[in-house]
Amino acid sequence: MPTSLHVARIGPSAPFFRIPKPATVPGLISASGGFTAPLGPGFLPRIQPTRVGMIAFWEDDASLDAFLASHKAAQRLADGWQARLEPERAFGSWPGLSPDVRHSRAVEGDAPVVVCTLARLKWSRARQFFSTSAKAEDQVTKAPGLIWATGFGSPPFLGTISLWESAQAAVDYAYSRETAHADAINVDRADTFHHEKAFIRYRVLESSGSVDGKNPLPSGALG
Repeated sequence: MPTSLHVARIGPSAPFFRIPKPATVPGLISASGGFTAPLGPGFLPRIQPTRVGMIAFWEDDASLDAFLASHKAAQRLADGWQARLEPERAFGSWPGLSPDVRHSRAVEGDAPVVVCTLARLKWSRARQFFSTSAKAEDQVTKAPGLIWATGFGSPPFLGTISLWESAQAAVDYAYSRETAHADAINVDRADTFHHEKAFIRYRVLESSGSVDGKNPLPSGALG
């Protein structure tokens, strides 16, 4: 089951963009998204009100192809960046994420990867979540091997997208004992910030389009 990512600047009409519902799109299992926000040390996200991001889980490639070819939402996102992904490793659960995806941190190959964090926030934990997250976001923007990253969402849904030169680079950042991300994991395990969450590392099958005139992951980078 493929996953698709979409990031597009759609201008002043962005506040009126609606994430498609599974009941209205054949083969769509789930879709989540909202305004994008650069990752950084600030306590609250710096919303980009003209840009949106979306992640969608599909029953099969044919359903995703049909959406891209004819759906109104896909047409509004068409001028941005989009990627077709296959999950390599996951922790947690999310509608459309196969339970058969392995949980091992094992790294295979040296191709670029996408890492997505997806969550539905508990409002009672929001203050500590944003405080803890800001420290991790400040470090990830300086992490070796990071190509590009953004936050996106519409609370209570919150997510991040990060592109890495290799799976090893992503693992080194996520699980190093010296990173604020490791501290955030420990705090969340003690008293979770979220009702539902998933951390997914993906292999990139296709990457096309651009963000601010540049494809974050050109097709040539995929070999």
